[in-house]
Amino acid sequence: MRKRILVAAIAVMGLINLAVAQDAPADNSGKWQFRLRGIVVSPDESADIEDIGGDVDISTSIVPEFDITYFFDDNWSMELILGTTKHDVKAVETAVGEIDLGHVWLLPPTLTGQYHFTGGNFVPYVGAGVNLTLFYGVDEGPTVDDIDYDTAVGFALQGGFDYMLNDKWFLNFDVKKLFLNTTATVDATTALGATVDADVDINPWIFGFGVGLKL
Repeated sequence: MRKRILVAAIAVMGLINLAVAQDAPADNSGKWQFRLRGIVVSPDESADIEDIGGDVDISTSIVPEFDITYFFDDNWSMELILGTTKHDVKAVETAVGEIDLGHVWLLPPTLTGQYHFTGGNFVPYVGAGVNLTLFYGVDEGPTVDDIDYDTAVGFALQGGFDYMLNDKWFLNFDVKKLFLNTTATVDATTALGATVDADVDINPWIFGFGVGLKL
């Protein structure tokens, strides 16, 4: 499924390069935009697990996302992206088999700088920025005693487009790639007689579609 989503996203982004000039849109300078998207968060995960080896499996999550954008001029803007996701976690292919590590909630506020290619109702953009991810609501599952996830700081790349329906409302398609790493400390004293550390790359792809309002 992840590959099909990625291929579709690449195809849509390819349309950006085929966009033709249209009537000039209204000036964005000093204006706010608000977007509400439905997003698919698809981790591109891997892990280096001490002592028992193996890898990690992190579930895909579908959730709402809200973002706020401020335009400095027609082209340049800053976007704050807000949302939270719940993911099931498993250690797989370890020396002791598959381990259910329950679930965890991620709160990953992301701030990106964006450049918008103005020229009509179809407005593609690219962006890059920073991400801070907090882990909360940890359920360690039925096997281990406790899990602690370190707060993570990472980078984000972004691309997408707005399609103006009128001077206020627009549709939005957005793709983001987060480069996100955390250290998970798993207290498995009861099951394994040890505490196990894992260096985990989450690195999710985030695909979103929604509606926006310009003020």
